[in-house]
Amino acid sequence: MNMQTPRVLTPTAPRTLGETGLSLVMMRDILIKTMFRTNLDTVGDLSRAIGLTIPVTQELVDLVRTQRLLEAMGTLHATSGNEMGYQLTDSGKARALDALGQSEYYGAMPVPLDTYREQVTRQSIRNIQLTRDQLTAAMGHLILPPDLLDTLGPAVTSGRSILLYGPPGNGKSSISNGIRDAMGDKIFVPRALEYSGQVITVYDPIVHTEAEMAVDDPNALRRSANRFDNRYVFCERPTVITGGELTLDMLDLTYNATARTYQAPLQLKATGGVFIVDDLGRQQESPQALINRWIVPLEEGHDILALQSGEKFSVPFDTLVIFSTNFHPNEIFDGAALRRIFFKIKIDGPHQENFLKIFAMVARKRKMPLDEASLVHLLKVKYPTIDNLYANYQPIFLIDQMIAICNFEGLPYHMSPALIDRAWANMFVRDEVIAR
Repeated sequence: MNMQTPRVLTPTAPRTLGETGLSLVMMRDILIKTMFRTNLDTVGDLSRAIGLTIPVTQELVDLVRTQRLLEAMGTLHATSGNEMGYQLTDSGKARALDALGQSEYYGAMPVPLDTYREQVTRQSIRNIQLTRDQLTAAMGHLILPPDLLDTLGPAVTSGRSILLYGPPGNGKSSISNGIRDAMGDKIFVPRALEYSGQVITVYDPIVHTEAEMAVDDPNALRRSANRFDNRYVFCERPTVITGGELTLDMLDLTYNATARTYQAPLQLKATGGVFIVDDLGRQQESPQALINRWIVPLEEGHDILALQSGEKFSVPFDTLVIFSTNFHPNEIFDGAALRRIFFKIKIDGPHQENFLKIFAMVARKRKMPLDEASLVHLLKVKYPTIDNLYANYQPIFLIDQMIAICNFEGLPYHMSPALIDRAWANMFVRDEVIAR
């Protein structure tokens, strides 16, 4: 990981318990649950576990001690900077078990939803200003039509929804990933949110990639790094990629009845980043149903979620949504749905010149020598059989097929019309009736 100083405005660490925005009861219970589950017993260790500064953690420990739920152990830890150790009293253990019965959540203090809204605004994806050079660099591994970036650039910079459509195998997924790679800055992701006394976990190591913060020079007169609110994690802008497995209930809060906590849905985890719906039209739900679920977020900039009690509340929706489909938009959407998608970009197959560029680039990467007779055979004999419909995936497929044949036959990598024919035979399935 590269160490970076954040470019977005950092969330300021609370200086008092009051500045956390949480109730004293919630903070008390999370502290004693954390001690009960982890056996941590010094303020320094607890500070790191619950994400509050040492002075604020000490303030909380002192408060809980007055309630006779904690007591000082009376000894200093030689291995912990001579810190005082603390332990739960019998009453504290009983209260911890009772609190765990209400919610298994412990560890980092959650961030109140209203506080998080402010941070989302400070690090909004709509604040990103990508240049043509940045987008070109991120797409450098792709051979694209020269005018595609003219459309793609404004679409990405707007932070609005994008629909990529066109025949399969022409790089819609690769372009989506390139858009993600072009966003080079970092954001702060809350470990958990608090709403109406409920905890919603957000940070997910599967979705979020932690970035290493710049470390202060200990000899510097002023220190600025690592002073952010440690209830957040400094991360790459997140990317959530879903395909045919996407269902509508994946866009709702997930309640864990055993732990009695909530997990954020995919689009909330993707806040400040990119949500890619790949292979639209292959899901169980219809594309129309899926897009209907996105109408309010796409138009209003917030999403509506519901607790187990049925109480509904809004959360920020600050996500670049990229829909990718092999279907023509008119086949899967009505006019009202299409109006909600801000940019609609067709990704066609390459013309012959770009096809040859892709073929040559792949051959060079695979260390496969080019052969003029084989290319003439491919272009003049094979492609006319499919009306000269070129696709971006075909060079990789054909070259990898020839490599597999050479490996099996014990031959050096080479091209020939005969190898082209054998590779071509595996690219398509002949229409025929199979007796069963």
